[in-house]
Amino acid sequence: MKFGKTVVYVEDAKSSLEFFEKAFGLKGTYHDQGFGEVETGGDTNIAFADYAVGQSHLPEKYTVGRPDKVAFELSLVSDDVEGVFRRAVEAGAESLKEPEKTPWGQISSFLRLPDGTIVDLASPVAF
Repeated sequence: MKFGKTVVYVEDAKSSLEFFEKAFGLKGTYHDQGFGEVETGGDTNIAFADYAVGQSHLPEKYTVGRPDKVAFELSLVSDDVEGVFRRAVEAGAESLKEPEKTPWGQISSFLRLPDGTIVDLASPVAF
């Protein structure tokens, strides 16, 4: 078994990819027709798909896209949390929690991206 990918359903996948490139410096590839991926530096990418693409994969009783609810968060790890956090806010992210040191020594922060995605931006955990 191997984890394949995470797909985030959004209003405009291409705009989400462009935001990830601008705010986090992660390379995005838009594959047309409402779908694209961001390279994460690991084995697994983060994919973005327009709501209509997601809906086409699901039975009618399910509805993708609940911008008023938080169903998950993406966690990004950086050695420069403060710098990346500032860059993301300048690019249009909403600050939910400024970077601060946790009791276990990690720098942690939270952002809401323009597409509604919640991001936990933190330093590596040092055990």
